[in-house]
Amino acid sequence: MTETQTRTGCAVSFTGAVKAYGAVRAVDGVDLRIQRGETVALLGRNGAGKSTAISLLLGLNAPDAGTVELFGGEPERAVRAGLVGAMLQEARAVPRVTVRELVRFVAGRYPDPLPLGQVLELAGITDLAARRVDRLSGGQTQRVRFAVALAGNPALLVLDEPTAALDVEARRAFWESMRAYARGGRTVLFSTHYLEEADAHADRILVLDRGRIVADGTSERLRQAAGGSLVAFDLAGRGREGLELLPGVRAVEVRGDRARLRTDDSDATVVALAGMGAIRNLEVAPASLEDAFLALTAADAEAGGAQAADAEAGGAPNATEGSGGTDETDEMETV
Repeated sequence: MTETQTRTGCAVSFTGAVKAYGAVRAVDGVDLRIQRGETVALLGRNGAGKSTAISLLLGLNAPDAGTVELFGGEPERAVRAGLVGAMLQEARAVPRVTVRELVRFVAGRYPDPLPLGQVLELAGITDLAARRVDRLSGGQTQRVRFAVALAGNPALLVLDEPTAALDVEARRAFWESMRAYARGGRTVLFSTHYLEEADAHADRILVLDRGRIVADGTSERLRQAAGGSLVAFDLAGRGREGLELLPGVRAVEVRGDRARLRTDDSDATVVALAGMGAIRNLEVAPASLEDAFLALTAADAEAGGAQAADAEAGGAPNATEGSGGTDETDEMETV
C-alpha cells in the first residue's frame, strides 16, 4: 500500500456490513465512508453496536455479510502494514514492565514509528516513563493506552471511549493532543458517551442505534434535524392539548407543569403561544446535541425493548456463541 493511497480517498469503508450474534443483529447493514483526514465521532446508546462496529473495522471480527475495508483493502492488511492504531476499553495492563519499555516495544513493531519522547509528550506521560504499567491509576493507565495507540504513527487512529477514567484537566489535555495529532492529516474515529466531546472535537458525527446509522452529519446538522430550538413555558394548569399543532413544533414534552417544545421555527411558535396567552416563564434556546441524540434514538427504544423481550421469551442463544470476538451482550451492560 503506497503513501499516496493512505493520504487520499477513503480511509474507512463499510458496505452493507452485517454482524449478528444469534437473533441479535449488532451491526445491521451499515453503509459508511470516512475520508482521509476526517475526525469522526461515533455515538450510540448502550448496546447500539458501537463496539461490534469497531471490532469489524479493526479486523477482530469478520462481517457475516457485506464488506469492511481500510484504505481500499482488508482491515488485517492495513493493521499489518502499521496504518492503524487503536485504543480499546478491554486492554489489560502488562505486568512488570515500565511505561517506557512498553511504548518502545510497541513502536518497534511499526515501520515508521514516532520518536519515543514525542509519544510520551503527546500522551502526557513523560513523568510516568519509569513507572511500572501495572501500578498506575486508572487515569494514568488510560493515557498509556493512548500512547500505545500513537506509537506507530498510524494513519488511522481508533479510540473507544478514550477519556473514560480521566478527570476534567486530563480530558482537556487529551483532546489537545488528539487535535495536534490529527492536524498532520491523520484520520480519527472515536466513540464517546460525553456528547460535549463529540460536539467540540468531531468534524462529523455518526449516531448508531440498534446496529444501524440513524444520523450522519455535523453537530449543527444533527441539531437542526432534531428540531433547531427548544421553547419552554409553564402550563399553569392549561393542559397540553393542541401544542403539537403549533407552527414549527416537532415534539412536545411535559414535565410536571412545564412544557418543552422542540421546534423548527421558534419565532412562529412563540407568536402562536403569545396568542394563546401561554408565555409564563418563557425560555427559548437552541437545541443541544444531547437533545438531538435523544430525539434520534428515542423512537427505536420501545421497539428495541419489545425485541429484547421476544428474544428472552424465545430463548435466543447467548451472544458469545460462535462469535469468536467482541461480545455485544457485554457491551449492552458496560459500554
